[in-house]
Amino acid sequence: MRIIAGTRKGRVLAAPQGTTTRPTADRVRQALFDMLLHAPWGGSRLLDNAHVLDAFAGTGALALEALSRGAAQATFFETDRAALAALRANIAGCGWQDRCKVFAKDVTSPPRAAIPCSLLFLDPPYRQNLPARTLAALKAQGWIAPHAIAVIETSAQEPLPLLDIEQQGVSVPETDDPLPVFSGALLAERKHGAARISVWRIEG
Repeated sequence: MRIIAGTRKGRVLAAPQGTTTRPTADRVRQALFDMLLHAPWGGSRLLDNAHVLDAFAGTGALALEALSRGAAQATFFETDRAALAALRANIAGCGWQDRCKVFAKDVTSPPRAAIPCSLLFLDPPYRQNLPARTLAALKAQGWIAPHAIAVIETSAQEPLPLLDIEQQGVSVPETDDPLPVFSGALLAERKHGAARISVWRIEG
C-alpha cells in the first residue's frame, strides 16, 4: 500500500497485521480521488488547503493521500492499538507531524473541534449504522464545515448510509428509532467489489 499521487507519491504505508483494520485498496483510493478531482461538483478546490478528517482512520491512507495532493491539515480518529502504531509511523514517514492531529478515541464521542473540516472520510466497520451516528456526533461538536463533503465506505449490501434529502425532497423525519437519521445530498455512488463508496454534501 502506498500514496498514489502528489508530493509523497510512492511513499509506502505501514499496515497492521490481522483483519481488525481494513485498508482501502490502492485501486479504490485511486478511483475515489479521480472522482473527487474530476466530478462537476469536485475539483482541486476540494483539496487545496483543506482541513480533512479521517474517522476510523486505520492506516490513515485516505487523509494522507489528501495531504499529498494539497490539503493543509488532517485530523485522525482511531482506537485500535496496532492501527494507531501504523498510523503514527505513516505520519512520521511522510514528515507531517506538524500537519496532523491523532485522537486515540472513539469518533462517535469527539471533543469540541478547534477548526471545522471541509472534507471527511468515513470507513467504519460495516452494518453498525456508524456513518449516521458519527456525522451526528461530529456536527454537534463543530467538526463539519458548511457544505462539507463526506466520503463514506459501507458494504455494497447495505442501504445508503444517509438520507438523501435532495432526491427525497422531504425533511428529516421524526422517528422513535434509537438509531440517528442523518441527511445530506448524494453526489456520487460507486461499487468496488464488496464495498460501496458514496459521496455526500453535508448542508447546514
